[in-house]
Amino acid sequence: MSSAPPGLGGLPHVAFDVRDPEFVRDPYPLLAKLREKTPVFYEPRLDKVFLTRYEDVSTVLRSRGFGTSILHVLSRDELGWPPPDPRQADFDRFEDNHLLSNEPPKHTRLRGLVGKAFTPRRVESLRARVAAIVDATLDELTALGTFDLVHDFAEPLPVILICELLGVGAEHRANLRAWSAAIVKLYELDHTEEQQRTANAAVAAFSAFVREVVAARRAQPADDLITALAEVEDGGETLTEDELIGTCILLLNAGHEATVNGTSSAIITFMRRRADWERFVDAARTGSAHPLIKTAVEELLRYDTPLPCFERWVLEDTHLAGADLKRGTKLALLYASANRDPRKFEAADTLDLARDPNPHVTFGLGIHFCLGAPLARLELQIALPALARRFPDLHLADESAPLEYGPGFVIRGVQRLPVRTH
Repeated sequence: MSSAPPGLGGLPHVAFDVRDPEFVRDPYPLLAKLREKTPVFYEPRLDKVFLTRYEDVSTVLRSRGFGTSILHVLSRDELGWPPPDPRQADFDRFEDNHLLSNEPPKHTRLRGLVGKAFTPRRVESLRARVAAIVDATLDELTALGTFDLVHDFAEPLPVILICELLGVGAEHRANLRAWSAAIVKLYELDHTEEQQRTANAAVAAFSAFVREVVAARRAQPADDLITALAEVEDGGETLTEDELIGTCILLLNAGHEATVNGTSSAIITFMRRRADWERFVDAARTGSAHPLIKTAVEELLRYDTPLPCFERWVLEDTHLAGADLKRGTKLALLYASANRDPRKFEAADTLDLARDPNPHVTFGLGIHFCLGAPLARLELQIALPALARRFPDLHLADESAPLEYGPGFVIRGVQRLPVRTH
């Protein structure tokens, strides 16, 4: 990190390397330093303004003066952008047709339609199935002395659930997992041409797959989410096929990455804090209804945020955190920093399993609050206590070995997490 004289909007320039392996492994010391010394700064290489404090991040998330898209306000010419890159045409089509990358009125329409199909009742109906999947997975792991918590425990559950929600067979799980891993690379603040190519190819393959399933469901409806999305109607409005496809891809990406990284980061946190793990084990033994389970899951999501950074556009000239921001400025909201802001959270760097209230921003705020948050919470509230009950003596397989994080920061998680059960 280095600073330069004030630049955009009077902000300091800070060279901020989000791909630095040491930063990805443990971002919190640097985030704390930035939060105190340069809470709002401009990163010239990425051409983004970074926000680190809870108040500023939450203001942007709640205000209609900021959005996830900009082309409904300014043209590419006005922004000084080149023509669309044909190498990511399929990815761009996907982005144009899901609710997370759109603003009202299109967002309002999409959220209303998707919400009628992906209902709280549908999510709650999965409770018994989530428990069954977790128990079956743990049955297979019980005979092993060691296993990889990421690949053997954290990854199977969300992929199985998404397949079953969409109504597609188990034989497609490997493809769905690979497509998701490729697509989300394009959300990193700094991605390569090869990641662009593989992400676009993954969107194209997933879109073709969903299109085939949609055609089959229109011919023969089933009790699954794709049928519900194909049939949903609200005041004469329906989803176009591209919007239906975009919604399915979004559900896979959001549901898979957040849950996998949330599960693995929670276990890393616990393994480094044995007293908290033992307290959680004691609560889990009484059943998943113990009140500590819910507050612990929320605290784990706050303490080590699985999706540490999201972006927003400035939609109208505004003054924020001492800076004049022009329409068309790109903001990077550091959720991981906001969730550790001592101005909002008492003892912010301390894990408090009973913390309540816990207004973290892990799932966002405002109109773009994560549609899949209830499902992610359900999965974690069942999976983590089940793991604690089955393996109360769980430890990292090698306490001294450095953890292997992936190269990304926006989608941050370990690639492998070998553990031993006793």
